[in-house]
Amino acid sequence: MNAAERRQKIEQLLYHAEKPLSASTIAAAFTVSRQVIVGDIAIMRAGGLRILATPRGYILEQPAEGAAACFERSLACTHDQAHMADELYTVIDYGGAVIDVTVEHSVYGEICAPLHLFSRFDIDEFRKKLESSHARPLSALTDGLHLHRIRCADETVFERIRNALREKGYLYEREG
Repeated sequence: MNAAERRQKIEQLLYHAEKPLSASTIAAAFTVSRQVIVGDIAIMRAGGLRILATPRGYILEQPAEGAAACFERSLACTHDQAHMADELYTVIDYGGAVIDVTVEHSVYGEICAPLHLFSRFDIDEFRKKLESSHARPLSALTDGLHLHRIRCADETVFERIRNALREKGYLYEREG
């Protein structure tokens, strides 16, 4: 199998995957190194394929049913690490998905990382990965202040999420 055929099969694998696939998992399926797969993914992205790297592996971004009604907007949030799960669960429970997290660093500027959290299971897996790697969330760089890009069905759902975060004290709203 040549590289082009492998990339075509990787696309099919991602299209039919029910969960994110790590580069190592894909590499094992094709008996190549993880680095070869990372290179293939880069070439596929450059070719216009919407492959997203999540903390649990690669997913192929596919328009959901009713995608025309998809609504995205960012919210500024602030909390300590102990409240991270509750903040994320709140977004999910009120009908949203957490697409990414962004912080503004004084030296590096804007730092953004994909999350792609669509369920409580995704959040639990993300938390386990943070804990097992002894890593701290990006918001630790900014004393808890961060942005989340939220995806949901429409503006009504977004406002419901915003209000729930406000009620819990997670929404960052500057006075004056």
